[in-house]
Amino acid sequence: MAWFEDIKLGETLELGTHTFTSEDIIRFAEKYDPQPFHTDPEAAKESHFGGLVAAGWHIAAVWMKLMLETRRNQPQDETPPAPDGRAAPRGGPSPGFFDLKWIKPVRAGDTIAYRTTTLEKVDLKSRPYQGILKSFNEGFNQDGTLIFSFIGQGLVERREPYRAPATE
Repeated sequence: MAWFEDIKLGETLELGTHTFTSEDIIRFAEKYDPQPFHTDPEAAKESHFGGLVAAGWHIAAVWMKLMLETRRNQPQDETPPAPDGRAAPRGGPSPGFFDLKWIKPVRAGDTIAYRTTTLEKVDLKSRPYQGILKSFNEGFNQDGTLIFSFIGQGLVERREPYRAPATE
């Protein structure tokens, strides 16, 4: 992961893809969102979806898994240490998210491609060694249709402590 100061606005990271299977959809939903259109293929046919669909939180959980894998797989030796000797920065936790949308249903066999794009960096007077990184996160199905989006936030370590501009 890069230091807060080195993250560029507008930068997009492709996080990878995930293919949802009936078994995975049902297993996740039985545990976390036990509604018939997520857990019972026959009952799902009678729902407003017309068939089995993945739980929205399942779609979001896969995004989280791929985001963490992408961060872990970034070369750490390319990030120089901070002047005070701290090694490569750590990210997290998150103070929350905004504008979560499940736009289209995800069905068994759908492959979702996830990505994240940096939107904004917020300096924190209260946490001089961290800043908030805001990002726009999306998932697209195999047809290129947007199915999921949200604005996420995460705390990211700074190389140098934040110093508020001097006021006149």
